[in-house]
Amino acid sequence: MEETFPFHYTLMDYLLCLFGLLMSLVDIGLDCWTVVSFYQNGNYVYMGVLIFFLLGSSLLVQVFSWIWYSDTPDNLQTHVEKFVKKHHLLKAFHFMQLAVYLRYAGLVEISTHRFLRSDRFKEGVSVNLNHDLFMLRLIEAFAENAPQLTLMMSIIAMRRELTLLTALKTLGSASALAASVVTYHRIMREFLPDKHKLKWSSSLVYFLWNLLLILARVTALALFASVFPCYIIAHFLSVWMVLVLVVWGQKTNFMDSSCGEWLYRGTVGLIWYFSWFNVGSGSTKLKNIIYYAVMGLDTMALLGFWCWKMEYCIPPFRPYIMIIILASLYVLGILMKILYYKKFHPNCDEKKTELHEDEPAMRAVACSAFIETDSAESSDFTKPVTGAQKRMRMMASNFY
Repeated sequence: MEETFPFHYTLMDYLLCLFGLLMSLVDIGLDCWTVVSFYQNGNYVYMGVLIFFLLGSSLLVQVFSWIWYSDTPDNLQTHVEKFVKKHHLLKAFHFMQLAVYLRYAGLVEISTHRFLRSDRFKEGVSVNLNHDLFMLRLIEAFAENAPQLTLMMSIIAMRRELTLLTALKTLGSASALAASVVTYHRIMREFLPDKHKLKWSSSLVYFLWNLLLILARVTALALFASVFPCYIIAHFLSVWMVLVLVVWGQKTNFMDSSCGEWLYRGTVGLIWYFSWFNVGSGSTKLKNIIYYAVMGLDTMALLGFWCWKMEYCIPPFRPYIMIIILASLYVLGILMKILYYKKFHPNCDEKKTELHEDEPAMRAVACSAFIETDSAESSDFTKPVTGAQKRMRMMASNFY
């Protein structure tokens, strides 16, 4: 990697990394506490489902991490990674479900080194590590937290025990999901040459529309699961398979192997089940219209079945009010997304691609990849790249 790799890992990024590590440890503690609570209360079915979500998502994250380490076996840059590789502990770390914490340790080490010595080489490596780490966190969020939130909300709906505390917990969990999307979105912005001009206002709008849409979707799934607990599995499998085929039709090229690419497509299908995640090049307007129209109809259908079932249990006006509220959240979320792309979404200025002689061509490539895909095609890259740089470049060109 070039010493003048044009990215800047700030103190705020460093502190957010430490905060993310702390929250990850807290999340493990809360998950263990929830499992124990289900066991003590005799809710063995809920406990089993929750353990399935926890283990399944962790296994998925470890597989992605292992594939990414295997794709670039000679690019382990940190002392932590080199130590683990030297003593043949990489497989052991992944087997013990510790891949995320290994990456956190490497990022903290290299970021600390960067601040103490102001090393631009280490700065670029930090961006690579940051991207893969938060991509894994995003996968974990939708493979574990989203299904777990759906389970918890369905339990609340079945027991009809909605209190202010449970409502705040639900809102907090949904906010954490939206925050994971925003965090990854900001990581992609590292590729913008004018990153220092970014404002938090755009991230706030981005967070709000994701929160509204995720909350509407997850609530509808939870209400449906509360009255048709078995059919929610059939619903997920049928919708997920269709979404995977759609991802396949996008001709994605995110991973370096065909098996890894199909794993990625299946994971994107899982994310799409809850929220939009752009993975293809070209115009995104039509894709967004189709996605939100289809998912909106699916969400309303789930609410319709729930309302039909609940008419036999409680007065009918309550389910209708819930449908109106969730439909309003969904529409408001779409309107806020339109506002974001009209007023806050960054586009790369072609005039900023002029380079100094001592700067690498990577800067021009990074900027050209960010030109809005609705108005121009991304430039062909003459130099093949693999590993983290390929993944960052691919996702960045899709995001911007």
